[in-house]
Amino acid sequence: MSKTPKDVYDKALEAVRLAKASGSVRKGINEVTKSVERNLSSLVLVAEDVEPQEVIMHIPPLCEQKKIALVYVPTKAEIGNAVGINVPCSAVSIEKAGNAEHAIKEVVSKVTGKSQEGKSDATQPQQAAKKEPKPKKEKPAAQTAVQQQKA
Repeated sequence: MSKTPKDVYDKALEAVRLAKASGSVRKGINEVTKSVERNLSSLVLVAEDVEPQEVIMHIPPLCEQKKIALVYVPTKAEIGNAVGINVPCSAVSIEKAGNAEHAIKEVVSKVTGKSQEGKSDATQPQQAAKKEPKPKKEKPAAQTAVQQQKA
């Protein structure tokens, strides 16, 4: 697991608090996995103190595949507090940013090293590919047996 700088995960936890109040978040490993698989997540937080590690090992490659930013937080308790529950939480996913949009963009840019503008298909509307009309090919005049006899 990679260590995330304190300022980055603090900002990510702030984004979770804001999204919880004005948007929507999914908490727990199973819910986060479904959210990422469906391309609904804009940011995922995972606790570093999850035991056994095998429980969350599938989340980082899945986030990488779906091009979703992932932030490691030192403890499950910090994630639980940010989500507003009284128990530790191993993972959380922000689905709808609400008022946390600016904070999420800031965290994503620090984690990935680039802005979120070129992010995933889930957040950016796809432009329909415009197809140019194909020129009509002239069909050669079909000669029937009768026409060939007259010629």
